[in-house]
Amino acid sequence: MAEAILSRLLAQELYFADHVLVSEPQAPRREFLAQKYKVKVTSDNRQTATSASEVLLLAIKPQVFKTVAAELAPENGDNRPAMEQLPVVVSILAGMPLSQLESAFGEQPVIRVMPNTPAIVGAGITAIAPGKTVQPGQIAQAKAIFEAVGEVVEVPEYLMDAVTAVSGSGPAYVAIMIEALTDGGVAAGLPRAIASQLALSTVLGTATLLKESQIHPAQLKDRTTSPGGTTIAGIAQLERAGFRCALIEAVQTAYRRSQELGKIISG
Repeated sequence: MAEAILSRLLAQELYFADHVLVSEPQAPRREFLAQKYKVKVTSDNRQTATSASEVLLLAIKPQVFKTVAAELAPENGDNRPAMEQLPVVVSILAGMPLSQLESAFGEQPVIRVMPNTPAIVGAGITAIAPGKTVQPGQIAQAKAIFEAVGEVVEVPEYLMDAVTAVSGSGPAYVAIMIEALTDGGVAAGLPRAIASQLALSTVLGTATLLKESQIHPAQLKDRTTSPGGTTIAGIAQLERAGFRCALIEAVQTAYRRSQELGKIISG
């Protein structure tokens, strides 16, 4: 995810390579990033923190957060600007609450972010939740960064678990649906390659149509069904199988699990 964000920011020239410093503990990975993107690299997190002037993007595993945060957080005697001029910390750590981020970074402004995997191809959607000391300009800056990989919505933090359940986990639900639609085509006699192409393009095209036309999904469903036709017969079977309810339950289950993980991490 971090590399996807980096590549899109550079491609769209929101940032230039010589203005970016990446901290990476693994030497082969540092060499790869330096060669491919021409950015500056280091293995020293403290150097990254002291060099950052606008944004400090935190893209690490939650289990190493305490160690990394201790190296990044401002300390007395650091060669850093005044507190009000410190860069905003933008965290994409799943389940890491603002309270813990703000506790680790003191008065430094923090924004919690939840992107999703389609961001890798610039088609993601990202939810952001600003912390208590974040300024409007810093929110705009964070939005600009994640608009490079898709759309952005701003939400209060208490909705982040719901965001995770819908857009964070959602790509997996859609992937399963596409796989099942493909298998259905194979069961009906289609070659798998053609069934896969039909299923994938149908889902992509339907999503594009709904987004661009702004019509309700139920309206499109009604327009696609005809009396006694194939589509209404298939929909009836989906309803009998509990397809709609299964998706709703999946979101609610993922929501509850996200809440549980957040408590584990913050505990």
